[in-house]
Amino acid sequence: MPLDPTTLPEPVDISDSMPALRRVREVIDRGPFTDEWESLTAYEPPLWFQDAKFGIFLHWGVYTVPAYGSEWYPRNAYRQGTREFEHHVNTYGPHRQFGYKDFIPDFTMSAYDPQAWASLFRAAGAQFVVPVAEHHDGFAMYDSDRTRWAASKMGPQRDVLGDLADATRRAGMVVGASTHRAEHWFFLNGGTRFDSDVLDPRFQDFYGPAQREETAPNEAFLQDWLLRTVEIIDRYRPQVLWFDWWIETPAFEPYLRAVAAYYYNRAAEWGVEVVIQYKWEAFAPGSAVRDIERGAMSRIQEQVWQNDTSISRNSWSWHPDQDYKSVADLVAELADCVAKNGALLLNMCPKADGTFDTRETELARELGRWLGVYGQAIYGTRPWIVPVEGPTRAVEGSFVDRNPTIYTERDIRFTSRTDKMGEHIYAIVLARPESGTVRIRSFGTDLGLLLDEIETVDVLGDPDARSWRRTPDALEVDLSDAHADLPGVAIRVFRAPRAPERRHDFIHE
Repeated sequence: MPLDPTTLPEPVDISDSMPALRRVREVIDRGPFTDEWESLTAYEPPLWFQDAKFGIFLHWGVYTVPAYGSEWYPRNAYRQGTREFEHHVNTYGPHRQFGYKDFIPDFTMSAYDPQAWASLFRAAGAQFVVPVAEHHDGFAMYDSDRTRWAASKMGPQRDVLGDLADATRRAGMVVGASTHRAEHWFFLNGGTRFDSDVLDPRFQDFYGPAQREETAPNEAFLQDWLLRTVEIIDRYRPQVLWFDWWIETPAFEPYLRAVAAYYYNRAAEWGVEVVIQYKWEAFAPGSAVRDIERGAMSRIQEQVWQNDTSISRNSWSWHPDQDYKSVADLVAELADCVAKNGALLLNMCPKADGTFDTRETELARELGRWLGVYGQAIYGTRPWIVPVEGPTRAVEGSFVDRNPTIYTERDIRFTSRTDKMGEHIYAIVLARPESGTVRIRSFGTDLGLLLDEIETVDVLGDPDARSWRRTPDALEVDLSDAHADLPGVAIRVFRAPRAPERRHDFIHE
């Protein structure tokens, strides 16, 4: 049903931001960080994040009501000539009569159960959860004092982020939040080029600024962006703060420094350790954790990094035509990230009513079962001297997951863990060999990567697999049928303390 303008809350007056900005400055001035890159690059990613390896991302908003195309529906539906524009007019009528705002009353979340969500994410093996607090569309999924266009005041009339944060903490996972507010500067500008409700002054505080993407955001928008981010920090105390790409626009630079100093200083006051995640070159190296969208690295990185990707190849939000990845795809992405000192942030796509597609819940639970058996090779590990063996290697860069990658039994990813007893090295074989015997060339005696004697070899989750032999060419391990339905297998090799070895990028075929 269309939105009734007479039922809207009163607009929020944010014209005087100076008192709030002064409070931000007071926190920055107290330290320990200043809002200069020289100070911010002293930041160290917390141990909890380096050990966690795997989190859940969530794209959920008003765009799941039309559930057409992707989470970019609100932009593309106002861009003449797109299939979303044609779909909108043919399905809902002219934009002046029924615009994006008119989906809000149907965004009821009638089946939303945050505790059930947290239980699902825990079953998937996630260590942290990062819901989208506000996407490009400008609809806040949290209780905001800076806008009336929020889930706490319209649609479901509940604090979605707060409810899920509480459930996440009760389930023993770390709470995060993402903000995509920066892109709202231009996101709805297609609606300014024809007769649409974007031009209606009654809805300017939702659709605006709707400026041209070629223009830099002005001071009022940047100040509001800063204060909305601070509001999320203070109200929900997330330990992960994820930013989308448009903050790399140069006008954001001083505001990024201010947000980082404020966040790190507040975390110091609260006695918690936090992570900022960013794309491209928005932050100075070392001042936060770099994130690569749907991406990969070709070699081990000295600093921990993250790949954010989606359970679907063609969207970050739910629609009926999802191209879902397989659990083998997800395992390979996770293992490849971790072998190169990365973490995986895997997006799931709730429907408008708060339920998940059956295939998504199946994939989450299948991945969790894999981690239940082989998670020792993932959680709390660090890269070994070589990350990759085999013919198939990830292409470095962003947006590299559009097509499935077929891994073979020769494709292996390595991780390690060292304790006072010695070193545990894990070989994650990405496809289970049909012969029942794993061959790991990196562990052969002639290659020289594993110089010391191997004391024990185990197949994780398979106590009956005890037969192994080391030849000049490879370590060969015979498997039983345990967990044969899971993708791949993980082998643990233990050896006593040894001298440091030189790191390599991969083993050539």
